[in-house]
Amino acid sequence: MNQTPDILCIGSVLWDVIGRSEKTMRQGSDMPGRITQLPGGVALNIGMALARFGLKPALLSAVGRDAEGDALIQACRLRGLRTDFIYRSDDLPTDRYMAIEGANGLIAAIADAHSLEAVGDKILHPFTDGTLPASYEGAIALDGNLTVDLLGQIAKSDIFAKADLRIAPASPGKALRLSAFLQAGRGTFYVNLEEAGLLCQTTFETSVEAATALLERGALRAVVTDGGKPATVGTTSGCVTQTPPPVHVTRVTGAGDTFMAAHIAVELTGGNAATALAHALEAAALYVSGETRI
Repeated sequence: MNQTPDILCIGSVLWDVIGRSEKTMRQGSDMPGRITQLPGGVALNIGMALARFGLKPALLSAVGRDAEGDALIQACRLRGLRTDFIYRSDDLPTDRYMAIEGANGLIAAIADAHSLEAVGDKILHPFTDGTLPASYEGAIALDGNLTVDLLGQIAKSDIFAKADLRIAPASPGKALRLSAFLQAGRGTFYVNLEEAGLLCQTTFETSVEAATALLERGALRAVVTDGGKPATVGTTSGCVTQTPPPVHVTRVTGAGDTFMAAHIAVELTGGNAATALAHALEAAALYVSGETRI
């Protein structure tokens, strides 16, 4: 396949196992609901959303050569994602993510991305074997499910010095893995208020405060969300802040990935900062409300 992808999505590609209840839940709750298994992982969620927005994404990740992996690769292809750059492991299983959600949001989640972490820089082989340019200048969506060492390598590598890096931590627990990009002064950060606070080792009251602090710490740009409260895009020329539309929340997992993909899609097709933020907030609102239209 010689078609050049619009964007590379580097990070977790796995199966999402999500249990959802319409009831409010707490620790120890045992509620009726639905359990679904769908293609997931931050890089894959972003890629699927980008494909829905009309772009041609390619995935760089690790997937096992097991039945689950074969099914996952097929599911990705059916959703318009290029999978030929993915590293297929003969001895490691396909990764999984498991979450419990109630009417009051995410209750608990476990991300088993051990295979992705174990293969390390093998997922970057397409940049060193001539398949992809050794000095990449296109757009890249990168998630924090990679190891600290590999993320640090990417932050400093000449391969990515000219790339349009869009970076997400994957979860608050992995936010600090992205510190190398602040130190290198590379990338647009997509974080929520909690993740911004972890990266800056403080707490913030508003997304404007958080975006400003991330810029001061070295982020090229910062896109900070805060649930239903105003979100901010911060750049060296100033901040753009908008309030998300109010919606009834029916699902949570994947909302941030949808927001990030929508924002990237508008910018890659020439939209300005205000338009991109508005479109991203609307797309995320539709997603959490259970709507599927773009």
